[in-house]
Formats: sequence, structure tokens, C-alpha cells
Amino acid sequence: MSVELLNMDCMDYMRDLPDNAFDLAIVDPPYGIGDFNQSRSRKVHKKIEWNNAAPTQEYFAELYRVSKHRIIWGVNYYGAYVKDVGRLIHDKTGGGKKDQLPELSDADIASHSFGVNIKIFSFVWQGNAQGSGINWKNTGRDARIHPCQKPVCLYQWILTRYANEGDRILDTHLGSGSSAIAAHYGGFDFVGTELDEDYYKAACTRFERETAQLDLLGAS
Repeated sequence: MSVELLNMDCMDYMRDLPDNAFDLAIVDPPYGIGDFNQSRSRKVHKKIEWNNAAPTQEYFAELYRVSKHRIIWGVNYYGAYVKDVGRLIHDKTGGGKKDQLPELSDADIASHSFGVNIKIFSFVWQGNAQGSGINWKNTGRDARIHPCQKPVCLYQWILTRYANEGDRILDTHLGSGSSAIAAHYGGFDFVGTELDEDYYKAACTRFERETAQLDLLGAS
């Protein structure tokens, strides 16, 4: 099992890959909706410039070429390029009381290439609220280092249902590193690319800290 985190453009990385190089790609590309990080419900990490445009058709063509299966978050923003018809929904209210801040979404939507079904994962993840009664080892309070950060337990849930032992996992937009931590915990080979140097360094630091804790717990 190996986890490789790369500070580079995902397009440069994918162009050198053979067809079907990865068994599963789990990606969360920019939605192209601008700097939403200034709302009263969010702590400002830094001014967002990478979210001014969604990925192009070229990105999705390469993603489909290098992966056998895909889970693509934000499909509602670039559905014209996504051919997979299955859907995953992260219910960020945990099925409970709705957040009172209207600028926060109650859910995130992803496409998946494993048929046509719709699956729902409920876990509170709005503003400073996080956590639920789901019995995962890594559902405690998780420091936010990225405005689009997703919980590690979401990626754990995905990997336990859609990945098989020995699969290679790709994340083209590493962000906070949640997917890498979940892949490490699940024993998968993983490659994640991140273009932004600041987020890359923060993700690497988080990965090293979190996996060291997990390895220590596993050894005890």
C-alpha cells in the first residue's frame, strides 16, 4: 500500500498515464462559482481564485480515459461532461434540523459509474457543525484547512462500498487530503494531485499527523 501526494497540475499528471491506470477516481473539482469563502458562516482561509472556472471538457476526457470507475462531486455544476448516471448524496444536515444559514447547502451531489442507483450518506457537516451517530473511528471534530473540505468518514464510506482490495485510487484535486487519509486507513494505493502549493503543504502536514495517530492506535 502506498500513498503519493503530488504538488502539480492534474492534467500534466494524467497525460502521461496509460488508459485505465486507476481502478477508481474520486474527485471534487472546482465548481466555478467564484470566491464563496467570504460568507458570514465561514472562516476565511484565503481568497479563492481557483474557483472562478469549472474544469473543461479536456479534463473530463482525461479522467474517463485513465479511470475504470469514477465518483465525481459537484456533478450538478458540470453535468454536460459527466456520462455516469448513478448518484451519491452527502446529506450534510445528518437528517436532522436544517442549518439556519441560507448560504449553506444541505447536501453535496456526486455522480458514480456503478449503475443507476442513488445512495445517501448522512453526516453533519455545515459551518462549524460536524459529527453524527455513525459508528466510524474517524468522525470526531476535524480541523478545517480548506473551504471545500469533506469529512474523512465520507471517503471511508465510499471506499468500503465502491473499492475492492488492491484497487488504485486517484484524486485529481487533493484539497485538504481527506481522501488520502481514508485511502491510507483502508489500505489502498492512492495518488492525489494538488496544484495550490499552500493547500498541498497543509494537506501533507494533515496527512502525516492523522496517519501517524491512526498507525499508533493500530499498534496499541
